[in-house]
Formats: sequence, structure tokens, C-alpha cells
Amino acid sequence: QVQLVESGGGLVQAGGSLRLSCAASGSIFRIDRMEWYRQVPGKQRELVAGMCSGGRTNYSNSVQGQFNISRGNAKNTVYLRMNSLKPEDTAVYYCNFQVQSQFYSGPRAYWGQGSPVTGSS
Repeated sequence: QVQLVESGGGLVQAGGSLRLSCAASGSIFRIDRMEWYRQVPGKQRELVAGMCSGGRTNYSNSVQGQFNISRGNAKNTVYLRMNSLKPEDTAVYYCNFQVQSQFYSGPRAYWGQGSPVTGSS
């Protein structure tokens, strides 16, 4: 099994910055892709940033130029740096990893527990 643990959420004033972390542990052979999603009550979970194993990144239009996804020196860790936060960035943020294991074939998706982020006006 694989576990993802997030940290770094909280309350920040509009215009401030916050960094989320997500660390994976368990039976990991390779991580194919790391992603960050966010969700507000009553809406679908939205993909905001992703990074493939080769390092290429992509962002949703709503956070392009504002958020940055990066991989830690410990390769099983991913960060989301959120700058110039706005009230509309308020959501619960989730990390998602596509993981290959030596114990099963094909990648499987695993989710973090969610990190509430509030941008106050």
C-alpha cells in the first residue's frame, strides 16, 4: 500500500503565499505523475497543477503564473507554492500520485488527506 501525507495548509491574507507539501511512502517502484487538485463545497474537484516523471509541468488557466509545482530532493515529495492568494483560491487541496509498484501491474492513483487553504480578504 501507499500513503500520501499532506501538510502546509492554513489561513493566509489576500496577497500572501503558502506552500503545500505531499509526501508518499509505502510500496513504491516509480511515481509516474504528481498532481494537485482543489475542491470547494458543491463543486467538482479541479486539477490545478501536475508534473510527470520527466519533470514537465502543466497548470490550469486559473492558476497559471500564480502557483508553482515542484518535486523535492526526496523524489517521493511534491510541493505546491501558491503566491498572491485570493479569496477565490479558498478550497481543500488534495495531492494525487500515479504510482507503479512491484506488487501489482499498472499505475494506481492515491490521494492525500486534503489540506484546507483559506485566502482571507
